[in-house]
Amino acid sequence: MSTSDTLDTGQLQSWRHDFHRHPETAFEEHRTSSRVAELLRQWGLSVETGIAGTGVVATLQGMRGDGPAIGLRADMDALHVEELNAFAHASSHPGRMHACGHDGHTTMLLGAAQALAAQADFAGRVHFIFQPAEENEGGARAMIEAGLFQRYPLQAVYALHNWPGLPVGEAAVHAGPVMAAFDIFTLTLRGQGCHAAMPHLGTDTLLAACQLVTQLPALIARENQAHQPAVLSVTSFHAGDTYNVMPEQVQLRGTLRCFDMAQRAMIEQRLRDVIASVATLHGLSAELDYRVSYPATVNHPAHAGRCAAVLEGVLGRGRVHRELPPSMASEDFSFMSQACPGAYIWLGNGQDSASLHNPRYDFNDALLPLGVQYWAALVRSLLGADGVPG
Repeated sequence: MSTSDTLDTGQLQSWRHDFHRHPETAFEEHRTSSRVAELLRQWGLSVETGIAGTGVVATLQGMRGDGPAIGLRADMDALHVEELNAFAHASSHPGRMHACGHDGHTTMLLGAAQALAAQADFAGRVHFIFQPAEENEGGARAMIEAGLFQRYPLQAVYALHNWPGLPVGEAAVHAGPVMAAFDIFTLTLRGQGCHAAMPHLGTDTLLAACQLVTQLPALIARENQAHQPAVLSVTSFHAGDTYNVMPEQVQLRGTLRCFDMAQRAMIEQRLRDVIASVATLHGLSAELDYRVSYPATVNHPAHAGRCAAVLEGVLGRGRVHRELPPSMASEDFSFMSQACPGAYIWLGNGQDSASLHNPRYDFNDALLPLGVQYWAALVRSLLGADGVPG
């Protein structure tokens, strides 16, 4: 009997809608993790909770005896976004929303755990990793620092993400880079405020900040090698609160994304150089808080190849894309794939899907059974009687 024969798609949708109605942001996923643990225990899995606060790991031993151990990871957290959808399962928590589909990722991994627990026809162990705080807060790193891979040694670890714009029933697998590294910065410029009618009596923090808004992205356009993709964006500008005062302080925030670590260090240094130059020109002080956040997510080619082969078996030949460009968005699964080989794949969320992090986004329920079938097929491919990851 195949996994598709035993799937209860209505149950999957019910779980997903429940998670969507009750979104919880980074390290606050108490209701979500409690529900996840409750279901996993119902199916007889060994469950540990409280890893990095709200993380959950469930273990399933295959019926065929000893073998390798692999990890399957889903993220559980939502975003600080005000949902604009009006359907029945819309967020019941103002200012919080599952705008990235983690409700669907959690549901698909739960469905796979249930299906595999019912038919554990493999050799070895599967660790189902339900991770908090993927969005900006590095929950994967927190789980690793809490001893994830010491308590659950793995030969390989895998993850997936829904992908708007890619049709449901199609997937993308990259042999190398998948998602970019991610750094953030906060810049505070300070000078002497004055009356707007007498700017010569002060120092113009606004003019300097506006110059930086245009000059910093030019570091990519004019100094970065064209074959090495990178994005530097200023995303926040805070200054002043009235019409007739030149503000004493301006704050800019932004992000840098790229794939190459030498390139990352070069752009950071040039960013510091330009800020110092503009601040000196305008007679200002500059305080830069630059934070290295997520590394690039890079697949291990052999594991990516195995995932692609499994996906072709689930979705059909010609429905797995191997040449799509990587995304400049970021993903903290990168911390796991740095510590343990594996692969991260995209499953199509539909061509009409709103983009990720959009207040009108919704995970496509038609994807739920496909994700469950993929996870179950991957486990059986890797952990068959003679299966070894890689």
